[in-house]
Amino acid sequence: MTQEKLDGVIVATALPYREDRTAPAGLRVDLDQYAAHCRWLIDNGCRGVGPNGSLGEYSSLTDEERRAVARTAVEAVGDDGIVVVGVHGVGSHQARAWAEKAAEDGAHGVLCLPPTMYRANVSEVIRHFEQVASVGLPVMVYNNPIDTKIDLTPAVVAEIAKLDNVVAVKEFSGDVRRVTEIAELSPGLTVVAGADDVALESLLMGATGWFAGFPNVFPAASVRLFDLAAQGRTAEARALYEPLVAAFRWDSRTEFVQAIKHSMDTVGRYGGPCRPPRGPLSAGQLAALAADLRRATDHLAAHPLGA
Repeated sequence: MTQEKLDGVIVATALPYREDRTAPAGLRVDLDQYAAHCRWLIDNGCRGVGPNGSLGEYSSLTDEERRAVARTAVEAVGDDGIVVVGVHGVGSHQARAWAEKAAEDGAHGVLCLPPTMYRANVSEVIRHFEQVASVGLPVMVYNNPIDTKIDLTPAVVAEIAKLDNVVAVKEFSGDVRRVTEIAELSPGLTVVAGADDVALESLLMGATGWFAGFPNVFPAASVRLFDLAAQGRTAEARALYEPLVAAFRWDSRTEFVQAIKHSMDTVGRYGGPCRPPRGPLSAGQLAALAADLRRATDHLAAHPLGA
């Protein structure tokens, strides 16, 4: 199997639903719309897509839906990008089983949280990733202490990085100081910005990947931001980032799925509804999000990327 570095702009894809009384919560996964969205992201310069992450509402899917989503992404992207499938599970046996399915279905790598329903200790966390990595696909470790209550500190990441096939870490703690510390303790490990509202800071400190949410809304602008940072064009990167970052902050809020889907609707893409437990945004949230999006869209309209 190919050993991809899992860097560049990889989009944590939102998942479209359509109303259907026979489907869970009255919402059917629209695989055709999802395939078109994955294709649009690749055509707008993103390196890859990440199905079945938190933004993809993986925990609200049936097993059959979850696998169909991953297969759809692989088929839609084809040879033009990479697919990094979320294999999160409450235990290593579930996560490993999803990794095995991802390998069978042609994924280029997997994204994996620690055990999702149990505050595991360090040895248990390492065992969890050891099982997933044993499948043979490149593994991106996902540190999200906000949701999992397990903090994969740079020292813990360094232990996990010793496992064969562990090639990257998605860092979502919000502490950009960790980018350089991880690089010091784990040379060769790809550090991936995990939170959109510290993406530029992370990239300027040495991250070489961005596993991102708001590129579902602004893919071309996000790729441009990544490229400017990678080229060391800091002033231009800041000029693009600062009008976008207020919108990007929604990626780190509890209602990030609803916010990103609503933002997609706002810019003319299809975001659509969410399955429970996610409910609608409040009137106040909608007003605040609209203001943040307006700042971003006004800037992009006034400063076309090709100009």
